[in-house]
Amino acid sequence: MAVRKSGLGRGLDALIPAETAVEGYTTLPLDAITPNPQQPRRSMSPEALQGLAASIREVGVLQPVVVRRGEEAGTFVLVAGERRWRAARLAGLKEVPALVREGDDVSGLAEALVENLQREDISALEEAAAYRQLLEEFGLTHEEVGARVGRSRPAISNTLRLLQLPASIQGMLARGELSAGHGRALLGLSDPEQAESLGRRAAEEGWPVRRLEEAVRSREEGLPPPVRQTRVRPPEVLALEEWLGDRLAAPVSIDYGRRGGGRLVVRFGSLEDLERIYRALVGE
Repeated sequence: MAVRKSGLGRGLDALIPAETAVEGYTTLPLDAITPNPQQPRRSMSPEALQGLAASIREVGVLQPVVVRRGEEAGTFVLVAGERRWRAARLAGLKEVPALVREGDDVSGLAEALVENLQREDISALEEAAAYRQLLEEFGLTHEEVGARVGRSRPAISNTLRLLQLPASIQGMLARGELSAGHGRALLGLSDPEQAESLGRRAAEEGWPVRRLEEAVRSREEGLPPPVRQTRVRPPEVLALEEWLGDRLAAPVSIDYGRRGGGRLVVRFGSLEDLERIYRALVGE
């Protein structure tokens, strides 16, 4: 089965008070779960559902759906996670990870998820999925999530952007073939097919993040692959590039001459990406 039991799912079971949980974290058949008729149905884009289904085929269901027991034995009603439930069906799964609890109140779940984010050594993709769950299902804002987990709003937004990567690249991140830094570099490409091609090559050849960033820059500018520099650059410059790249979630390069002058280059894949970088720079 393609369902992945994430660290977050395991942690939720321990964090929910015993008197509010029925079975805690478990795995349930999709056919045993039905949408909640008492909750308003949100509009779900078919394209978005197909994209999530493709991601689930690669990395599994990163966050459990939340359910309560139905009136008939062996049935359950969704409390939160209808989008994941529908996408899992499209992906061909038979079961999904689920958190079974009494009633429809999810306020305690949001707090448990926040606490688990602070305690668990989770992957970047699991972290991004948890942020999305807090935003979409529990109604928190980027600022509220950042305040609760001790991270800035740009950091929350940048982590969430990993979920925009092609499903195959998300799979490489989930399997540890690429790092989150590699993923952020590939976000600089506007063509998903180019991102998949470069991601596969970087994984197969063991490229460091810096080399992938150079390749991304060359692809976007239509240039031949860069010639590897023979000049050894100071480690503090490399560290600054990495820090800025993490802060802006974009490929960053620092070039300088012998007299101390140079240039700082930040790459972006679209005008929307440029606006995101601008907001990160001005602290919005």
